[in-house]
Amino acid sequence: MEKVLPIILLAGADKNTQDDFKNIVKDKYSIMSADNEYECFNILTNHKIELVIVALNVQIMDGLDFLKNLAQDSRYKNIPILAIVTYGDLDSVSLAMELGATEFITTPFSEIIINCRIRNVIAHSQQAEKDKRISEMNRYIEIDSLTGLYNRETFYEKAAKLIHDNPEVQYCIVYLDISCFKVVNDLFHTETGNLILKTAASYFLKKINPQVGVSGRIEADHFVLCVPQDTLDMDRLIKEIDDTIRTLGISHNILFFAGVYPVIDMNLPVDQMCDRASMALNKIKGNYARRYNFYDVGMRERMLKEQMIVRDMEFALKDNQFTIFLQPIYRPETNEIVSAEALVRWFHPESGMISPGYFIPVFERNGFIVKLDRFVWETVCKFLRSRLDAGKKIVPVSVNVSRLNFYSYDLLIFLLNLLKKYDLEPWMLKLEVTESAYTDNPQQLIKIINQFKENGFPILMDDFGSGYSSLNMLKNIDIDVLKVDMAFVREIEHSERARTILLMIIGLARELGMGVVTEGVETQTQLDYITNMGSVDIQGYYFSKPLAVKDFVALFDKYDSLATQV
Repeated sequence: MEKVLPIILLAGADKNTQDDFKNIVKDKYSIMSADNEYECFNILTNHKIELVIVALNVQIMDGLDFLKNLAQDSRYKNIPILAIVTYGDLDSVSLAMELGATEFITTPFSEIIINCRIRNVIAHSQQAEKDKRISEMNRYIEIDSLTGLYNRETFYEKAAKLIHDNPEVQYCIVYLDISCFKVVNDLFHTETGNLILKTAASYFLKKINPQVGVSGRIEADHFVLCVPQDTLDMDRLIKEIDDTIRTLGISHNILFFAGVYPVIDMNLPVDQMCDRASMALNKIKGNYARRYNFYDVGMRERMLKEQMIVRDMEFALKDNQFTIFLQPIYRPETNEIVSAEALVRWFHPESGMISPGYFIPVFERNGFIVKLDRFVWETVCKFLRSRLDAGKKIVPVSVNVSRLNFYSYDLLIFLLNLLKKYDLEPWMLKLEVTESAYTDNPQQLIKIINQFKENGFPILMDDFGSGYSSLNMLKNIDIDVLKVDMAFVREIEHSERARTILLMIIGLARELGMGVVTEGVETQTQLDYITNMGSVDIQGYYFSKPLAVKDFVALFDKYDSLATQV
């Protein structure tokens, strides 16, 4: 096979110069000659040129003018250039170098010098191109392609170096993510989700001075920062990232939450520092009153417990380790049970009963709450059906509809199929929603609740007054019953303001044609205050704690018997 030689473009050289030059390099390079700029650019366009040699000491074409035009064309910026000048013509050498020439050779030619300079210039250019590709490859390896931030491994490396190179500086690791980001992608598609991520990244790139801090994207919507503690203002950071995302004009409440780990042990691997910041974040995700949280040493123990919960949850559901308890809701005027709330309990074969306060927040974060809610709904339907089949009286049972359920396309269909499967009527199954579901996505919630109402389901608003959007939600959604947050009940014995607010809530509900349930009633004094305010139903330990189903049935039948006798 014939050896393919590197191609050199010889521009503007006269015939004698061309012949002399070709004789010197004929065995090493293939020479293509051009007498004018048009021919030069035509060759450059259609051939892979390793080197351009421009003759400046002949007048076939204006070599300096060609160099100017060549320098302005970005397509050829990586091709090295040699200038041919007359020996001692320093002005031409200076002009050529200013216009981009890499080196020069002089006439009369020296075979040794020409071959050395051509070889060196081409080798230097090839090495520079190789270095550039390596640099680009390293950047590609280090940088998250979507956001331009460091990727996970590079962030770990850069943050570790920063911390160890500056032992006198107290650093913090800040771990951030977006509440329900998967929902954003589902509702607005990936393009909008990517826009949010890139916008957030641009804020971090602008906010974090690379001389003193590091920013990265760990995965999905998870970002992480390493910054000096004395420069970290979390209130300001959260406000500014909110303002930045708000400029996108997306019709959804997109909120960042953050966990902060102050670097106490600088020898701890950075990935473990990030894990601890993530633990702090997980404690407040979904808590709209708190947008950031600092790590404390007790979180590790809680994390291990959460890992056990996540490890066992699927099997626990299949193994019937979950069950429902029913807490009666009383009407003081008639002293009867008028409803009940279904509450889930987990009886673990090794750990015993696990508090809902532990597993419910975990399930709400990882999405398992959707499966668990559906289990509770069906268990309640089975219970109601068994009572009806036995010819017993029933009262409606309320079930929680966690906010993640509102992003399930088949939510209403599932509930209607349950009613059909167990031959129940919609009034028998009350649906409790919380303010957090409204805060996440008000339009979606309004749409689905309207569908619930159209199909006859009673709607209860749980923990009314616990958040910031209660009245706004009340204005926009047709609610049947308000369940007043127990925080008001705890305070009414000692706070005139709490009593006034509770009285106004009861009056407001009455004006809007809604029922009221007060939660958390534990004392006779609390009961007296509440019953004097108007007609309300009571839920709390004063009457009954949540009961196993058989105990609830026994209590309900007892009260029903007493009511029948009266």
